[in-house]
Amino acid sequence: MLIIEQHSDGITFKIKVQPKASKNELKGVQGDSLKVKLTAPPVEGAANEACIRFFAELFSVAKSQVEIITGHTSRTKLLKVKGLTKEEAEKRLNLKYMIFKMRRLG
Repeated sequence: MLIIEQHSDGITFKIKVQPKASKNELKGVQGDSLKVKLTAPPVEGAANEACIRFFAELFSVAKSQVEIITGHTSRTKLLKVKGLTKEEAEKRLNLKYMIFKMRRLG
């Protein structure tokens, strides 16, 4: 089960990144982390930058509001999104995941 922690300035949650994928997409929950596929390679911070862009777009926030707290050189990362509540994040993640599932079924 994905664990989203609420803080005074935003939320944090774990992600597992699969770089060099065919497209950028959410792949669901793996353990306590959100699994995400990114097209960028894990070279010179490209995958980290793609990760920040992906989640900024997903949550409709500025890139400056998304920060990788830990895991800069690992596939497992702790992400912080400033200015977002746990409830807002859960709603947006549920909607994006439902759209992803519908595309796979359709």
